Amino acid sequence: MITEIGITAGDIWHYLDTHGKSSLRDMVSSINTDRDSILMSIGWLAREGHIIVEKAGFDHQIYLRR
Repeated sequence: MITEIGITAGDIWHYLDTHGKSSLRDMVSSINTDRDSILMSIGWLAREGHIIVEKAGFDHQIYLRR
């Protein structure tokens, strides 16, 4: 499971690097893995300080920390 989370975290990082600030909804529909893996990977990236997660209405905006 740790390997899957790491791979998904890499996919998220590359997605954000290409697309910039993105909603959680857009990321879940664009990244080819299940929502739970995406959420765990976002948590990992946020905890490590690689991304910023902000509440935006009923969704969240996520972007790379520069």
